[in-house]
Amino acid sequence: MRFAIYTLGCKVNQYETQAMETLLTGRGHEMVSYEGEADVYLINTCSVTAVSDKKCRNIIRRARRDHPMAVVGVCGCYAQHQPQDIEALGVDVIGGTGQRQEFLRRVEECAMTRQTSVEVDDALRRKDPFEVLPAGGMTGRTRAMLKVEDGCQNFCTYCVIPYTRGPVRSESREAAVEQAKGLAAAGFQEIVVTGIEISSWGKDLKNGQSLIDLLEAVCAAVPDLRVRLGSLEPRTITEEFCQRATKLPNLCPHFHLSLQSGCDETLKRMHRRYDSARYLESCRLLRIYFDRPAITTDLICGFPGETEAEFTQTLNMIQQADFSSMHIFPYSRRPGTVADKLPDQWDNHTKDERCHRASAVSKAMEERYLGQWVGQTLPVLFEETTEGIPCGSGIWRGHAPNYVQVRAKGEDLHNVLKNVHITGVEGSALVGEVVHE
Repeated sequence: MRFAIYTLGCKVNQYETQAMETLLTGRGHEMVSYEGEADVYLINTCSVTAVSDKKCRNIIRRARRDHPMAVVGVCGCYAQHQPQDIEALGVDVIGGTGQRQEFLRRVEECAMTRQTSVEVDDALRRKDPFEVLPAGGMTGRTRAMLKVEDGCQNFCTYCVIPYTRGPVRSESREAAVEQAKGLAAAGFQEIVVTGIEISSWGKDLKNGQSLIDLLEAVCAAVPDLRVRLGSLEPRTITEEFCQRATKLPNLCPHFHLSLQSGCDETLKRMHRRYDSARYLESCRLLRIYFDRPAITTDLICGFPGETEAEFTQTLNMIQQADFSSMHIFPYSRRPGTVADKLPDQWDNHTKDERCHRASAVSKAMEERYLGQWVGQTLPVLFEETTEGIPCGSGIWRGHAPNYVQVRAKGEDLHNVLKNVHITGVEGSALVGEVVHE
């Protein structure tokens, strides 16, 4: 059968999509462009915000409308959270966030028999161990994703993910190392260690291992590959973590520390497990042990009850943290969460206005961070031309170890690592010249 997949959401979803691509092509099926003609259209959904839910519904409706004779299968967080909504859209096969191989089996069966099915478990009661899927990268990508953890048990008051992903399950260190070696053999030059909450890696294994133990093993197994970390809980950054991490020469100095608010009272209402002082301590430690590390974060503006004074505290705190870049979002109400029932909900205008103010601060910090690299030379893993075509000559873009995008003129640089002398800044990217050795 010919199949196509549309992916929404985070790096974990991207990982699981490429795993499904690998499994289906390994069974003899042909993958085609989502814009082309296929027998099966699969949609891997996200449910992190209400906007994500709406986008998922629109994609599903369009697939059903444009391809009435094809099988439409939907999985992922939105399918896990609201399967009844998806069933009402005329979807043939619905699965959640677990048992992806079983989901694909049902899709294959439906393609032959037109037998529809809905199988979504209760994620909070999930007892299955970590589901090992093929590691790899999305088609045409230069970096691969290595998913080592699933689930979250933090239960932040604004978030549905613990209800869609279930408890923490970790891949064994040995299995992660073998998958990393396989990715190196396949020609990838960078691995992104990802998961729903990778800071919790190892807690369920109950063998005393933590994330830094996993990183040491993976970095040692693939010394010629860059190893990049996904999002971290700020308390992961301790003196011991930094002392051990700084000895890993192929670990990228890019640390995404989830923040959400810089005000302690707001953090309490969010049920975050740190305060602003502990967060700033993490930033301080990283800058002691790493040379100009990129510290990035997420911020939610307009959380219920966030006063103007509290938001001002957040603006002051993010300037102290001095981020290299930020992802800034208005608070999104999620039915079924504690925050959805909190008093003092803000209107969209207030949330958007606060996002705008935070973005102005973020832009100034990003400009300072980028400016310090002008005149320096950075190793850049090139990915594609600026037109999005990974071949030929022209202006190519890639990423430095700190995950800053770098653009330079070259020829046939796809998946090629080159040193680039940085000559300037354009927007959120650095520009430079490839150093010819």
